[in-house]
Amino acid sequence: MLVADRAGRPVADRNGPPYRLVILDFDGTLADTFPWFARVLPGVADRYGFRRPAAQEVETLRALEARAVLRHLEVPGWKLPLIARHMRGLAARDAADLALFPGIPMLLARLRAGGLRLALVSSNREDVVRRVLGPESAGLIELYACGAAVSGKARRFRAVVRASGVPRAQVLCLGDELRDHDAAARAGLAFGAVTWGYTRAEALAAAGPAHLFPTPEAVAAVLLPGAA
Repeated sequence: MLVADRAGRPVADRNGPPYRLVILDFDGTLADTFPWFARVLPGVADRYGFRRPAAQEVETLRALEARAVLRHLEVPGWKLPLIARHMRGLAARDAADLALFPGIPMLLARLRAGGLRLALVSSNREDVVRRVLGPESAGLIELYACGAAVSGKARRFRAVVRASGVPRAQVLCLGDELRDHDAAARAGLAFGAVTWGYTRAEALAAAGPAHLFPTPEAVAAVLLPGAA
């Protein structure tokens, strides 16, 4: 079951039932897309008229949640759908250059073999996600909800949980950004933060996730303790 900490955030009760469904993020969680993002961002900034981040700002931005990053870069809210659509197009163009983090295919295979159901919620396009995953890993994921808006993940999480039929208490969202944590909390779901993606580990830890994972192997050790 889920219990709340003193701040009202859902955390996993170690005496409760195990997770049955893991909802995965893609960019920064399964796929190592931050180098690509940093490479294309200056051109996107010039095209849509927001501020390019200086090289020394990048690590600072990696400690902020998405809305704070947008404010820092002076991105007009009305341009967000245009920017998101353009970024999805760039990802489709460059999909052959994108790769999964080491250990991700094995992790997905282990989770499925251990009886966990897998879903994926991403702001990226499903065809891009499937291409980067490859047919074998993509086939392990039961439900896809792609093309989510920057602030639209909570709604997608709820829809995936309804479609799965799994009780919220037995669902874990796995992601690398503070907005993923916020969306999981708004959907009433536990959140497992991975520290190898976009957001710095200390910022994720300060948000108080149910789990903090430094490696894919650590995910398997917690979710499949009998097989670790």
